[in-house]
Amino acid sequence: MKALVKQHAEPGLWLTDVPEPETGPGDVLIKVLRTGICGTDLHIRKWDGWARQAVSTPLVLGHEFVGEVAAVGAAVTDIAVGDLVSGEGHLVCGKCRNCLAGRRHLCRSTLGLGVGRDGAFAEYVALPASNVWVHRTKVDLDVAAIFDPFGNAVHTALSFPLVGEDVLITGAGPIGIMAAAVARHAGARNVVITDVSEERLELARKVGATLALDVSRSGLDEAQRQLELREGFDIGLEMSGRPEALRDMVANMTHGGRIAMLGLPAEEFPVDWSKIVTSMITIKGIYGREMYETWYAMTVLLEGGLDLTPVITGSYAYHDFEAAFDEAATARSGKIILDWTA
Repeated sequence: MKALVKQHAEPGLWLTDVPEPETGPGDVLIKVLRTGICGTDLHIRKWDGWARQAVSTPLVLGHEFVGEVAAVGAAVTDIAVGDLVSGEGHLVCGKCRNCLAGRRHLCRSTLGLGVGRDGAFAEYVALPASNVWVHRTKVDLDVAAIFDPFGNAVHTALSFPLVGEDVLITGAGPIGIMAAAVARHAGARNVVITDVSEERLELARKVGATLALDVSRSGLDEAQRQLELREGFDIGLEMSGRPEALRDMVANMTHGGRIAMLGLPAEEFPVDWSKIVTSMITIKGIYGREMYETWYAMTVLLEGGLDLTPVITGSYAYHDFEAAFDEAATARSGKIILDWTA
């Protein structure tokens, strides 16, 4: 089968033939229809410091996908050939304290699809049945392909109650934009999102952000003035991993404010912890999705009318992957889709 492979320990990706994945009695074989390009995939293509530490070559990339079930193992009872499915890309041990307690997203032995094992940028991918999410209601294929990052947005945005709250999102990448859509849909009073890319800020406006602010031109104090906020933001969703973004967020939170932090910093940086203590701010780290409460929430949000299609800004046939990756790397686009049926 054709697959997009990190063939060598150097910059670049290779479209090549690899064997179809083997499956066991508890596994599901999936014919891939669409995949989404993630920032993780861009790091692996670039072969930066993180990728050199995290990835062993050769490796089939990809963890954002939708496909059709091609075969199921003998022990699989609730998934059928022909089902439309996406996959939870975090494979967990099932035996540790957190897994046994139903907190699988906190497993210390998590293995990442397309990072720690062969992924979904291929004509077929295999997953344990426990990692397969069946789409029981109608869903756009491109949207289904990005359930993984959509889940990151939902997990982050719904970490704290949002009804009537003033929400600040720092970082208007695709996940930040989806979080803005979720926050509005979930009843936030104001949703402010910051970035320095006008193209991405415009996407955020399309999904309902109250104010999309270019922080290279104006600060959060101006946003508070425009919205007549007297005491700061109630909820912060940090999506950028940038030191200045977190510092600005902390400085503009109300006393007792709550911050969910998804953005991964590239390196350590100082934070004004005295401000966090004296303002009694809560900071919660977010990684991935809650299994599978977040997946239920994603499905219900879409059934309730949440529209993610503005976030998807490009679609390419899989053999045009170089152009697709180039567009995804501009930091101006939304989600970019690879079509594996073209």
